Order: sequence, then C-alpha cells, then structure tokens
Amino acid sequence: MGKPRLVVLTGAGISAESGLRTFRDSDGLWEGYRIEDVATPRAWRRDPEMVLDFYNMRRRDVMAAQPNAAHLALAGLQAQYDVQIITQNIDDLHERAGSEHVLHLHGEIVKMRSERNVDELFPIAGDIVVGDKAKDGGQLRPHVVWFEEPVPMIEQAIPIMRSADVFVLVGTSLAVYPAAGLVDFILADVPKYVIDKKIPEVSRYRNVIPIEMPATTGMEALLKLLADGNL
Repeated sequence: MGKPRLVVLTGAGISAESGLRTFRDSDGLWEGYRIEDVATPRAWRRDPEMVLDFYNMRRRDVMAAQPNAAHLALAGLQAQYDVQIITQNIDDLHERAGSEHVLHLHGEIVKMRSERNVDELFPIAGDIVVGDKAKDGGQLRPHVVWFEEPVPMIEQAIPIMRSADVFVLVGTSLAVYPAAGLVDFILADVPKYVIDKKIPEVSRYRNVIPIEMPATTGMEALLKLLADGNL
C-alpha cells in the first residue's frame, strides 16, 4: 500500500517568514508599487522597463532569501506522505527546501519566456532588460502569471486536489481566484488543516482543523497533530 497523499496549497504567508513581503499586508502596495502598474498585461504594454525592473528586484530578493522552517517541514513530510505542493508563490523556496513535487500556479520568477510563447521556458542568470530577445524575436519577460492573465496550470491542479487523503492550507487568504476555488475540489470527508495568522473564510467546508498561527509555528503544530494520528 502506498503512502497517503498529502496535498498542500501554499500562499504568500509561507514565504513572508523568509523575508519576502506580500502585497496583502502592505495597503495594496507591493514594494511601493501599485499592482496594476507592474503586474498586468496593460502595465507591460505601457512600460515594460518598469515591469522588468520590478521583477528583477523581486528575483534578487528571492535569491537572497532562504527556505524557512515551514518549507523544511513540508519537505520532511515526504518521508511519511506522498506530498504534492500547489503554490501560488513564484519563488523557489519549496524546491530549495527539498520538496520534490511542486506545481506553481502563477509561474516562477527564476525562469523567463518570450512574450510570444508561453510554453518554452529559460533559466535566468541575471536581470532581464528591454531588448533581450528570445529566438522567436519576442521580448523576454518573467515567467509569471500577471493579474488579468489566464492561469493555465489550474487544470493540472484540480485532479491533484481531488486526490488528497489529507489537505493542508498554509499562508493564503483565499482571496485570489481561480486559485482560491481549488479548495472546492477537496473531497468533503478529507481532513483540512488551515494554517494562517488569520484564518480565512472556510465555514462552508467540512472537517476543517484551524491552526491560527504563522506558517513556521503552525507547521510545528501540524506535525504534532499528524504524529498523534490526527489525519
């Protein structure tokens, strides 16, 4: 018999304790920028240099950050569970912590692609600047899903959610769709652990175990519950 499947949906709250700021905690601003000025297709068409500068800065922040205890705890659960992580985050901290199965709903800041082709990805060594072109002649842009763009990986995430024997939500306010709607695909009788400093609205779900703590201490509490057999 295989390992039970533990499906995890993570958001900005899990990376906040690694020093990566979230816009939901800063009056709608992201590092001093309005979202619509740096994270939409309209912004890209209007001022690609500003958008690239913003994501170059964020990429440097990600590369300087280190996985925290919450990332490491999720990686450690792979010994007992088939852990499948679906993340709204564009950083690579889950991977650097050792998690092997990570699906990025909103892209990965350490990769880039042509503005003409969503499928062919390239690693990024340094900054992207205006004039950096892919082989197809398109300007290179971060491999990040901006607001107002479709989320193609959502279709891959749905069957993973449905397959959960245990579900864990870490550090997300369930405010960004379509990612927030993924919780609807967890089967009703599956235990649903919700870890956040402020528990989001989850009253419509059955079998919810709230852990109202930051991600690092919340994961400590989760490990104790799982060790005690509270699936």
